[in-house]
Amino acid sequence: MGRRICICVNRVPFAYGGAEMLVESLRDQLVARGHEVEVVAVPFAWGTRTQLLKSALAWRLLDLNAAGGQKIDLVIATRFPSYVVKHPNKVVWLIHQMRQVYDLLGTPYSDFREDEPRDRKVIEMVRAMDRRTLSEARAVYTISGNVAERLKRFNNVAAIPLYPPPRLDGRYHPGGFGDYVFTAGRLDRLKRFDLLIRALPQTETPVRCRIAGDGPERQTLEELAGKLGVRERVELLGWVEDDRMADLFAGSLAVFYAPYDEDYGYVTVEAFKSGKPVITAADSGGVLEFVEDSRNGFICPPDAPREIAARLDELYRDREKARRMGQGGLERVAEIGWDKVIEQLLSQAG
Repeated sequence: MGRRICICVNRVPFAYGGAEMLVESLRDQLVARGHEVEVVAVPFAWGTRTQLLKSALAWRLLDLNAAGGQKIDLVIATRFPSYVVKHPNKVVWLIHQMRQVYDLLGTPYSDFREDEPRDRKVIEMVRAMDRRTLSEARAVYTISGNVAERLKRFNNVAAIPLYPPPRLDGRYHPGGFGDYVFTAGRLDRLKRFDLLIRALPQTETPVRCRIAGDGPERQTLEELAGKLGVRERVELLGWVEDDRMADLFAGSLAVFYAPYDEDYGYVTVEAFKSGKPVITAADSGGVLEFVEDSRNGFICPPDAPREIAARLDELYRDREKARRMGQGGLERVAEIGWDKVIEQLLSQAG
C-alpha cells in the first residue's frame, strides 16, 4: 500500500543544481513505486544573519502532520534548514548543512568570522538548532561518506551514507575518446573550474575543454581563458539538454571534477557510468570516495594546474589507458541505484 510522503527542501529562487535534481529524482522514484508524494519547498534567504535564522524558523512553524485532513506518513528532510521541520516520522537524507558555519568556516568560501561576536552567536545558534532537530529524526542518512564524516565530527551525530544515482541514470553510455576533457556544474568558486582552464596553457597536446553549466563565475572564466590565450580551446556551453549531456560525457577523453571538499559529486558518478576516467584534486571531498589514483582516474595536489596538464597530456597520448581507466570507473559505480535508497528511507516510515 502506498504511503503519503513529503520531501522537504529549501529553495533559492531561480537557482537549480544538484540538490534540486536529487529531490526531483527522489520524488519520481517514489511515485513510480506507488506512493503519493509532495515536495514542500520553502524559499531560503541568507543575505543577513537575521534572514538566515528566519528561514530556519519558517520550517519549525510548518505543520506537516496532516494535509487536507489526511495523515502524512513520512517526512524526508534534505538540506539545511529543512530538517528543522517537526514530524513524528521524520527521516533526514542530508545533502549538506550550513557549511559556512562548519567546515567552510575560516576559508575564503565563508563570510562568517568566529572572532566577530554577532557571527559567533549565530554560529552557536545554528549548531544548537542542528543538534536538536537532527536528534528528532527516526534515522539520519547522508548522500556521501564525506557528509557523514562532517556530521560526526561537528555534531557527534552518526549517519549512514546512501549514494544517489544521477538524474539521467540509465541514459549514460560509453563512447569514443575525443580531443576534449569535459566537466559540468554550477559555475561558482567552490567548483574550481578555473583550475582546468589554468592547466590548458601548460599542456603539450592540443587538448580542449568543454564546460556545461551556468552561474556567477561565467564571465570570470571567460576572461581567464582570454588572459591565458586559450579562449579557442575553452567552450562554455551554458545549460545543456539531457540527451546532449549524456553524449558530451560519452564523447570526452576524460572528465575533470575538482571542487573544494564536495559533498558528493554527481559528475564523478556520471563520468564513471559513461566509462570515462576522472581527474580530481586531493581536497575534493566526496569525489575521493570513488576516484582511485591511476586506476580509474588521477588525484592531483590542490591548486596544481601543471600536474593536471600533465595528466591531460598522458590521456591524450594514450587513449587505451583512458579506456582502461574508464572501465575501472564503470565497475566502481555499478551498484549505485535507487532500490537500496528507497528501501532504507521507507524502512523508517513507522
